[in-house]
Amino acid sequence: MQASLSDFTALFPLDGSIQITHWLAFAAMVAVLLALDLTVFHKHAQESTLSESAFWTCFWSLLALSFNGVIWWWLGSQAAIEFLTGYLVEWSLSMDNVFVFAVVFGYFRVPLKYQYRVLFWGILGAVLMRLTFVLVGTELISRFVWILWLFGAFLVYTGFKLAFGNSEMHPENNILIKFVRKFIPITNQPAGDRFFIRENGKILATPLFLVLLVVESTDVLFAVDSVPAIFGVVDQQAEYFQFVVFTSNVFAILGLRALYFLLAGVMDLFRFLNY
Repeated sequence: MQASLSDFTALFPLDGSIQITHWLAFAAMVAVLLALDLTVFHKHAQESTLSESAFWTCFWSLLALSFNGVIWWWLGSQAAIEFLTGYLVEWSLSMDNVFVFAVVFGYFRVPLKYQYRVLFWGILGAVLMRLTFVLVGTELISRFVWILWLFGAFLVYTGFKLAFGNSEMHPENNILIKFVRKFIPITNQPAGDRFFIRENGKILATPLFLVLLVVESTDVLFAVDSVPAIFGVVDQQAEYFQFVVFTSNVFAILGLRALYFLLAGVMDLFRFLNY
């Protein structure tokens, strides 16, 4: 028993340091959760009920709070407070994503039962993009302190644009959509929840693949806003900085799909929401 505990602490030090094994363990946990989500709980394309969406929203939220407890025990109260703050910031900013998803799915007329598959792969892509943003962002900050002022100015700019700019979305003008339509053949035939099909010996992209591209590209824009915002609430000098920023981001966006379907189930209540 003593040897087993020693082996564990050697592999996963609990002295407040962040090792590659901690990153790998977190990545493995997320991979297992996503695999179970796709292959067990949502194996077949079907519409999520309001109660099911509420359950999964609560599940992901409670999982984040449980992980926050681990952070408190492992890295201390300050790290836990910063994790929770980062999680809440990302979660609140993700509300914009939810309504953008509704606009995109409505524009492309994607049936509700196929939307989960798009969001699953969209969220997976968002996790990888967040990792890139966090690693690159922290490297830039360590080399150029003035980059924080640039991030702050960008947040002010996007705030003014959101408050006073044109809020209409035109998915057909998306650069990726134009690129794909120009170089990749697209089928107009119904293809269920598939992103590609084989037709007359050729591989064709489906309209659902175009939807995925729009979802991914809009998430990049939101990440440019949200990641710098979280940089501002976590101690950049702390050893846990990257880990807390990334994990709080991931937990927030993992619950984004369930939150979308929860709000989609009550969308009729938003009578004054102008798309």
